[in-house]
Order: sequence, then structure tokens, then C-alpha cells
Amino acid sequence: MRFEEMEVWRRSVALSVEMFRHFRECRDYGFKDQITRSALSVPSNIAEGFERVSLKDRGRFWSYAKGSVGELRTQVHIGSEIDYIDDTVAGKWLSETDQLSRMLGALIYGIRRELNEC
Repeated sequence: MRFEEMEVWRRSVALSVEMFRHFRECRDYGFKDQITRSALSVPSNIAEGFERVSLKDRGRFWSYAKGSVGELRTQVHIGSEIDYIDDTVAGKWLSETDQLSRMLGALIYGIRRELNEC
């Protein structure tokens, strides 16, 4: 299996691409940079974790990805409140980040179980 085959990676890439496109014309460069970097961090950490040799390293990077999802979700909430993100779009992104967080949580849990069985 390759990380490109992981549903969580594919969905996080799609969300990242969507966010980059959404904020393409945004003139608030600080906000734009922060939210797109958070979005980009999720699939990047999933891929890096997948490519690590040890399960412990893999779990650590997937934990970083999960943390980035939380950061991203916070920024979507703020973006919605300051009217940078339409409520419908924000709702869609919040739902997707919640799903990504759950998916990563399940992967991390599986690694922890496997490490405790050794």
C-alpha cells in the first residue's frame, strides 16, 4: 500500500486544494498563509508518517496531522466569524475536518494497540 491510497490522505489533499483555491484572492496574507499552511500540513504529515519505518514514528506524525486538523478547524471557525468564509462552506469544512480527525484518531489508536501488544 502507498499513502496515496489512504482515504484520509486523499480527503485531506482535496480539502487543502479546495482551501488554497478559496483563498487565492484573499488579501489578508497573514490569515491566508496560516489557514493554508495548516491545511497543507495535514496530508504532508500523513504522508511523512506513512513513510517512516517505525510504528512509533508513524503514530507521532499522524498525531501531528491530527493536531493540524484541530488547528485548521479553529481557523475555519474564526474565518467564518470574520466573514472570510461563507457559512455553507464553513459548515462543509468543519464537517470534513471532524471526519479527518476521527479517521486519524482511529489510525493512531490502532498503532497504540499494536505497540502495546509487542
